[in-house]
This record gives sequence, C-alpha cells and structure tokens, in this order.
Amino acid sequence: EAAARCFPLGRALLRVRGAEVAPFLQGLLTNDVTRLAGGGEAPPRALYAHALNVQGRCLCDVILYRLHRGAEEPHVLLECDGGAQDAALQHLRRYKLRRKVEVAPCPELATWAVLPGARPLAEALGERLVLAPDPRAAVMGWRLLLPTAADPLQVVAGGRLGDVRDYHRHRYKQGIPEGVQDLPPGVALPLESNLAYMNGISFTKGCYIGQELTARTHHMGVIRKRLLPVQFSTPLPSGSIPEGTEILTESGKSAGKFRAGDNELGIALLRLANIKEPLYLNVPGGKVKLAATIPEWWPKTAGK
Repeated sequence: EAAARCFPLGRALLRVRGAEVAPFLQGLLTNDVTRLAGGGEAPPRALYAHALNVQGRCLCDVILYRLHRGAEEPHVLLECDGGAQDAALQHLRRYKLRRKVEVAPCPELATWAVLPGARPLAEALGERLVLAPDPRAAVMGWRLLLPTAADPLQVVAGGRLGDVRDYHRHRYKQGIPEGVQDLPPGVALPLESNLAYMNGISFTKGCYIGQELTARTHHMGVIRKRLLPVQFSTPLPSGSIPEGTEILTESGKSAGKFRAGDNELGIALLRLANIKEPLYLNVPGGKVKLAATIPEWWPKTAGK
C-alpha cells in the first residue's frame, strides 16, 4: 500500500466551547450537530456542514471536530477556509447572544489532509491531536489536527509530505468542493454543491438559518445543476479563467459555470441535462473542450 501523504492545508480553526455548544451550532449549521457535540453513544469525531445565509446560500463550508469526551464540557473545533475566517467568526458571534459558549480563533493548531483513504498509523495520539476520517467521503482520506509547529511525519508512521497542489487536484478529480473559490459565499446552493452526498446535511433536525429554501428544494426532489469534476482537453492557462466563467454547449447555450481548476482538472457547476454533450470553455486565444464525469463515490442512483 502506498505511503500516506500529508498535505498542509492552511485552513482556519475556530474554537467553540461551553455548555450550550450543541444548541448554538444546531441553529447555524446544516447538519445535526447534536450527534457530535451532544452526549450520545459513539459520537463521530468529525462532522461536515455548511453555514448558510438567510437566503439559503452557502456562507462557508466547515468541518467540526469533537475534542471533549463523555460528560466533559462540550468543546468543538470548527475548520473553515482561511479566507472565510473573519466572516465565520463574525457570523458565530452575531448569533451567540446570551448563549453559554465561547468563540475564538485557534491559531495554535493546524489542519492537515492525509491521503490515501486507508487509516494512517498514528504513533502517538496525544491530548492535542485529532485524527479522524474525512466526513465528506472515504476518497478524501483523513483529517489531522496538530500544534502548528508539529511535524505530521512524527505522527503518521511511514508517511511523507505532499504538495498541497496535489491535494487540490485530487479534490477536483473526485468533485469535492472546498473553500470560497469552489463554494462562492452568497452564491453556492448547498444541494447543487452535493452537500447531501457528502453527509453534510440533516433533513430531520430542527430549524436553522437558511433551511427553508434547502428543505423546499429537497422535498421537490428536482436538482437540475450539480458540481462535477471536469477534465479539459488541454491544460488551462494558469490563473486566467475567472470563477463563474460560462461553460457552453456546441450550439453556444450555457451549460454551467467554471468554479476552479489546475492544469487539466477542475470542478464546475453544470446542468445535468448537458453533461453528456460536447462542452467548451472560452479561454484567451480560443476555446477548450471539457468532459464531465459522475464521481464513483456518489450514490448509485445519483446523476440519473
């Protein structure tokens, strides 16, 4: 089996702790936070979710980590895009009101991704270390939280450091969005962003900010556009394609929008009705053909 690769992500971490962590986050996030922060049996160590605005569009994608054990005071770390840290902190503090919770940045810890998906061997699981399966999909391996100055190779036995660009290329190949470029704040819709496929939403929990549009879309059962991995016929010019650039059919009809990419791989929001057609992206000097695929990790009934 290939050695696990450790990628430094530069994602921000916020610390949320206090007696009312569960009800506080429950009203702000798409997933059922009580599973993680509450006192139930065998709670998950990590949970994926989105914070939405009142219109039901994504503010930021988050991964939550449970630090407390048993009946200890609830203590959760919230991972988000480094560029969204201030907005996420402001959002949490705006709704804190008189809740018995503390919210603060956690710069003393750093987030690492560990690929491939097989569990890496951790030589020393200390109090200030989290090693958890990536809650979005098994193809994304593991998440590792360490003190900022710590060396992950001292924790992941037989591992090696990887170039973070390779991590993002892996995400694009699997169609896994992450951060403000893939999920532009105030623009991205959670179900079009495959939140349900990535275990990031509960349709049975109580109310939360932005729930109405998401619940209505789910119960209607019609999602016409989704984020998909795309492969280009020729490498994209570096940094020259703005997020939101139209993707076109042969006849020039809009089929969706480009979100992000690197070289020949990318991720795009596409109309499902058009994904089997020849598609094109306009680039300086001409146009590039692209092909979309349905990820293997999706539910078998998806994309039909």
